[in-house]
Amino acid sequence: MSLRVTNTRTGEREAFEPQDPDDVLLYYCGLTVSDHAHLGHARSWVHVDVIHRWLEHLGYGVRHVENFTDVNEKIVARVGEDALGDSEPEVARHFVGSVIEDMRGLNLLRAEVYPRVSEHVPEIVDLVETLVEKGYAYESNGSVYFDVTTFEGYGSLSNQRPEDVEEQGDPDERSEKRHPQDFALWKAGGVSPDAVAEHRREDAPELDPGEYPTGGTWDSPWGEGRPGWHVECSAMSMTHLDSTIDLHVGGRDLVFPHHENEIAQSEAATGETFARYWLHTALLETGGEKMSSSLGNYYYAKDALRELGANVLRSFFLAARYNARQSYGEGAIAEAEERWERLERGYDAAVEALDSPEAYSKVEDADLREAVAAVRERFQTAMNDDFNTREAMTALLDLAGAVNRHVADREAYDYRGLHRAVGTFEDLGEDVLGLDFAGDAEGEVLVGDLVELLLEVREREREAGNYDLGDEIRDGVEALGIEVQDTDDGPTYRL
Repeated sequence: MSLRVTNTRTGEREAFEPQDPDDVLLYYCGLTVSDHAHLGHARSWVHVDVIHRWLEHLGYGVRHVENFTDVNEKIVARVGEDALGDSEPEVARHFVGSVIEDMRGLNLLRAEVYPRVSEHVPEIVDLVETLVEKGYAYESNGSVYFDVTTFEGYGSLSNQRPEDVEEQGDPDERSEKRHPQDFALWKAGGVSPDAVAEHRREDAPELDPGEYPTGGTWDSPWGEGRPGWHVECSAMSMTHLDSTIDLHVGGRDLVFPHHENEIAQSEAATGETFARYWLHTALLETGGEKMSSSLGNYYYAKDALRELGANVLRSFFLAARYNARQSYGEGAIAEAEERWERLERGYDAAVEALDSPEAYSKVEDADLREAVAAVRERFQTAMNDDFNTREAMTALLDLAGAVNRHVADREAYDYRGLHRAVGTFEDLGEDVLGLDFAGDAEGEVLVGDLVELLLEVREREREAGNYDLGDEIRDGVEALGIEVQDTDDGPTYRL
C-alpha cells in the first residue's frame, strides 16, 4: 500500500505523489513567539515530526521548513516584562530560545531551517509589490490590501464563497478597504496602543498609553510599516523551498483565514499551485475546550516534559491520528504512561534475552518471528493510511507482548527472532515514532524534580529572611548549567 493523505483542499484521501520522486518539500506554520509553547503546540510538532520521519523511512529526502513569527503585536505587548527584554526583538529571541529547548526536549528532528519574519522583510516587500503590479492588491493610506474578488477560487480551502467570508482585520481598517473581506499585506506604521492594550497582561508593568511600545517598522514603497501576518509564510516558504511545495501542514484553526490567504496571495503572485497537499492537525482539548493561550487553559510543554518526559508525551500524542480530536487529562496521561512502560519493558526484555547466553542461533520460535513480520506489515499499512499513528502504536504494543511471551515460555531463546524484534523496536519505535528506548528521559525528569525541590528550599529560606543562603542555593544551581529566573509566580528554570 502506497502512502495516502487527507488533502484539506480537496476533502479527499489521495495518493501522495511529490513533484520530485526523491525529495519532499514540507512547510509547517510555526509558532508566534510571544510565550512559551503549550501542549497543543507540542502535539502538532510531534505529529509533523513523525510525518517527516515516515517520509524518510519511505526513502524520500525531506526538506522541512518551519518558521518563527517574531514580528507580532502580541510580542510587542510583552515588551518590558521582567526578564523578557525591552524591545520586540529581545522578547522574541527569549521565546525562540524557549521553543528550541522544548523541541529538543521532545526529541524532534531538526528542520532544514527555522526562518524568522524579521529577516525576510525584503522578500515580503517584493512579494507585495508583485501583487500590486499584477492588480491583486492595492495601497490605501500607506497600507496594502489583497483584493479577494480578483482571485478566482478564493474560499476553496475553507469551503466558503468570497461574498460569505466574514470581515477580516481590525475594525479601523474598514474605511481603508474596498471590501470587508480584503486582508492586509502591509500595515502602515507601528503597533497601535489599542492593540498593545488588548494583549497586555494583567501582571505587566503599568504604562501610560503614550508609553506603549510600537514595535519595529521597515521602509517600503508605501512608507514605514510592518508586514501582514498571512504574507509572511508565503514569502518564507518560497524563499527556502519553491513556488510550489508538496506538503503544507498546520493547525486546524489556521485553515481560515491564514491558509486560505496564503493560497490566494501565493498563487496570484506566481500563477502556480502553492501547495499540492494541505494537512491539518486537530486541536488538543482540555475540559471540553481547545487548549489555547487566549483561553488560559493551557499547560506549558516544558512543565510537562519535566513532569512526564518525552516518551510519555509522545506516547500520549501518538495515540490519536494527527487530524483526530484529542483530550488532555489525568486519565489519558495515565494510559500513555502505561503504554510507554509496556513498550519499554518489551524492548528491555528483548535486549536482555538477546544479549544473554541463553540466546542460540539454532533455536527457532515461529510465533515470535511471525509476530515480528506481522508488526512490520501492520505498522507500514497504518502509517501509509494517512499517518495512522494510533494503529502503528498498537502494532508495537503487540510486539512487546510477543517478546514477553517468548521470554516467559522458554529457557533457550531464538536469537534471530529477538534480533529482528529489537531491530523493529528501533527502526519503527525510535526512528519513526521518535521514542527513545535507550535514552535518559527518566533521568531528566529526576533532575527536574531535584531542581524544583532545591528551589522550594530556597524560597522557604528567603521567606525566613535567610537571603544569603537563598542566594547560595541559586548560585549552586546555576553553576550546574541551570538558568533560574524569579517571576511574580515564583522561580522558573531552564536546563
